[in-house]
Amino acid sequence: MLQVARLAPKLLGDSSQLVADFLLSQIQDDGGSPDRDGQSDLYYTVFGIAGLIALQVEPPVARLEKYLQSFGEGAGLDSVHLSCLARAWAGMSAEARSRAPADKILARLEAFRTPDGGYHIAANAQQGTVYGCFMALGAYQDLGRQPPQAERMLDCIAQLKAQDGGYANGPEMPIGLTPPSAAVAALQRQLGGTVDAELGPWLRSRCHPGGGFFAVEAAPVPDLLSTATALHALQAMHVDFSDLVEPCLDFVDSLWTARGGFYGSWEDDDLDCEYTYYGLLALGHLSL
Repeated sequence: MLQVARLAPKLLGDSSQLVADFLLSQIQDDGGSPDRDGQSDLYYTVFGIAGLIALQVEPPVARLEKYLQSFGEGAGLDSVHLSCLARAWAGMSAEARSRAPADKILARLEAFRTPDGGYHIAANAQQGTVYGCFMALGAYQDLGRQPPQAERMLDCIAQLKAQDGGYANGPEMPIGLTPPSAAVAALQRQLGGTVDAELGPWLRSRCHPGGGFFAVEAAPVPDLLSTATALHALQAMHVDFSDLVEPCLDFVDSLWTARGGFYGSWEDDDLDCEYTYYGLLALGHLSL
């Protein structure tokens, strides 16, 4: 994803500096980036780091490392934030990365493994989720490792296919969701499985006629997370979406602000690092 997000300046042009300035402005005194309530959060910090790297802007490594060190080995974190701790360390300089407690972070992550071979965001769950698997695999890869018995995640994922052809975060669901379905395409490819042939047409069908992708078919408006992840999956599956480029560019442009950030949807009133990064990812794919 980061490699593609690096292409966003091709479309942003001089506005790339506005985005960089916004992301830098989000870094708080403790080194973290804020959530929607203004509190530093590992999840949002990861997107801030990734956005700056995509724009080839050096993050304030010393402040960020101090923030990451405050979490130690990740005790008390759920699997999402534990995975974010791994990803944030991976975004640091080589010298800083050498100080990351990588083995202990990943050992803690195994507490979120489920009997079906997947991962959940909470400990002691019986059924894995697409999101849990995606975050766990990313954490291992970010720290240069592979999960034990990684292929078992494919069995978990297979149980999460929804009745409409997409994928959800629970078994036997009637309707799939765009972000998990896009994540499945990535997981199946990276785990050496066969990518579900239905995913390409299913994801394309979630595109709004005026641009942008819906999270679910009945959603009132498209959103930037669904748009960026759907485009990323379609590109990886070599599914042609050239007819969607112009309307999706219009959609992403409609969420841009002169402050340098991107809103998550037409109904959103707040800016944050997460959706700003997804704006970069979407633009990267639309520039190809």
